[in-house]
Amino acid sequence: MIEIERQGLQWLPGTGIACRGAVRSILLLSKVPLTRIRTLAADSGSRTSVVLARILLAERYGVEPDVITMPADLHSMLAHADAALIIGDPALRLDPQALRCQYEVLDLGEEWTRLTNHSMIFALWSGRKEKIAPELENIFLDSCLYGLDHIEHIARVECPPRGIAEDLGRTYLTHHIVSKLEDRDYEGMRLYLHYARQFDTLKVTV
Repeated sequence: MIEIERQGLQWLPGTGIACRGAVRSILLLSKVPLTRIRTLAADSGSRTSVVLARILLAERYGVEPDVITMPADLHSMLAHADAALIIGDPALRLDPQALRCQYEVLDLGEEWTRLTNHSMIFALWSGRKEKIAPELENIFLDSCLYGLDHIEHIARVECPPRGIAEDLGRTYLTHHIVSKLEDRDYEGMRLYLHYARQFDTLKVTV
């Protein structure tokens, strides 16, 4: 999302990756109270999630930590920073409930919905305006619908090699992630981009 905005790309409507509540695959874990976070270690794989974390920490907890980019290893990240942002498969391999006895744990999809009462779009299919032909919209929508019709197969084949429980993968794909987008999801996107413009210059230490 952030790179679409920064590069002025055109996106295809109808499909993407979004959530309308807890997303499960984007977790912020802190070893200090949330209002005392000064440094945040983050996987650089998603600028959108990093900016979302900064928005939520600023708006809900009144802190604007410096961001340190690191590989997605929770213990190493928390050895170098007050909090860690874990996304994607590494987040799905964690047990948030078990970790709550050690850390403050936030699901950023849930936090965004609580703050705004809106959906959160994390990714859209996009490209240079001259490359986005009208017929691509139906191609990507058909592909999305095919995937939704084969969730059981996807979970069975893709989860075990990734170290993710099949039941969790199935729940993630059917309840946490939204792939077929509606107008209400784009309303959340516009609000996210409004907030994100306040964090145009990220404080990132490599």
